[in-house]
Amino acid sequence: MNETDKRILNEIQTDFPIVSRPYLELANRLGLSESEVINCVRKLKDRDVIRRIGGNFHSSKLNFASTLCAAKVPDEKIEHFVEVVNRYPGVTHNYMRSHDYNIWFTFIAEDMDTIDKVLQSISAETGVTQIRSLPATKTFKIKVDFEV
Repeated sequence: MNETDKRILNEIQTDFPIVSRPYLELANRLGLSESEVINCVRKLKDRDVIRRIGGNFHSSKLNFASTLCAAKVPDEKIEHFVEVVNRYPGVTHNYMRSHDYNIWFTFIAEDMDTIDKVLQSISAETGVTQIRSLPATKTFKIKVDFEV
């Protein structure tokens, strides 16, 4: 990565402008042209340096429910189970752990009833019956920026 790539990445991590022409705003902040910023972001996206650019919302402030889920999935069912779980737009993370409960994912939905129904559907479709919902009792938000 060159210095321009790094400057753009540092700028867009937490201060992406919400305006009609965000790349022009970034260009003005960084002393670049709008096309330079767009081309740089496109290049970084194509190289998988940038996975996505999008909003990050506090689900509780939108009156949504959120929970961490843990599932005990036999090795031969992992691929199918993960595929089924990932179909749901409320799944924000899904990962394996070295534990009896080996697949963990977070799920956000309108309410806990919706989450419970989806977990039942996942269980019915995959045959995995040991799925636990672990709603948070206290929320910790850690802001992470990666200086590049």
